[in-house]
Amino acid sequence: MGALTRVIDRVLGGPASLRQDDVERAIGDAAGSEAPINSGSVARAVADSLIGMGPLDDLLADPVVTDVLVNAYDEIWVERAGVLERTSIEFPNPEAVVAAIERALLPLGLRLDRTSPAVDARLPDGSRLHAVVPPAAVDGPVVAIRRFTAAVLDLDGLVAAEAVDAAGARLIEQLVLDGTNLIVSGATGSGKTTLLNLLSGLIPSGDRIVTVEEAAELRLDGHVVRLEARTPNAEGVGEITVRNLVRQALRMRPDRIIVGEVRGPEALDLIQAMSTGHSGSMGTVHASDAAGAMWRLETLAASAGEVPHGALRRMLWAAVEAIIHVERSGSRRRIRSISQVAADEVLTTWQW
Repeated sequence: MGALTRVIDRVLGGPASLRQDDVERAIGDAAGSEAPINSGSVARAVADSLIGMGPLDDLLADPVVTDVLVNAYDEIWVERAGVLERTSIEFPNPEAVVAAIERALLPLGLRLDRTSPAVDARLPDGSRLHAVVPPAAVDGPVVAIRRFTAAVLDLDGLVAAEAVDAAGARLIEQLVLDGTNLIVSGATGSGKTTLLNLLSGLIPSGDRIVTVEEAAELRLDGHVVRLEARTPNAEGVGEITVRNLVRQALRMRPDRIIVGEVRGPEALDLIQAMSTGHSGSMGTVHASDAAGAMWRLETLAASAGEVPHGALRRMLWAAVEAIIHVERSGSRRRIRSISQVAADEVLTTWQW
């Protein structure tokens, strides 16, 4: 511990800039001088205390890891290929977990403390971080990081992975090319955003697309404008809601609007966009099946409290034209059904 303290003091008191590679170089030099016998382990421990997410960085660098879950400072789990497994990685104490979270939040102007014990944030690589600390978290700080997956299969890749058959793939492609208003439904972690990314890639290059997301995960080519929501800063100001951005998107001359995840009153604005000439718009929603997706959208849109229920329901069922439902079973993610919406009915036209 004496060597660790001396290395930390030397790095913090030295001339190294705030750039990560400069700090790492300074740590290596100081560890070689202060602890020549075990300089590697000392340097790693110091880096974990000063840089990035500490011991989680190695997990976040693993392309196979999709989720990193910190249940306690000495209990860290990851998901690889759909399987949860406990790692041997630990933080030295709960305070180190909080320090790692604070380093991630610092550039974002967000706060996490006893008066504001929960936070959502997007890491530089697009991963989503959710953290809760005491008193809301009874047993110590808790962290959940959902990784952003840059690699997106095409339809042929989905067929090869047995996530859909050839007939389903052809139907999906035709729906997108025809400008069908689509909703992708499924449970958490079922692959909704990944599929939405793939669907967006099928849109003709001449269409102007405006995307709206809580955390920017969609990676599209072509004529694309990307909008991202923002949570309030430490002073409680500066919030930009998804709903506000959907309304802004309507003024940007979009051909299609894509909402990464519909989870609030912005459902009403997306429905209105689908009903007013923005054919081929898309979004995702949490639901257990295609019919449940329609009920979920209706409930979310009704939470805006701006349209009589009867009119809202008619508008919803006229706006949404198809639902692609995805599901996850163990490590396997697949497209479960493709349904068309018409005359107050959800008609499944393809099912795996």
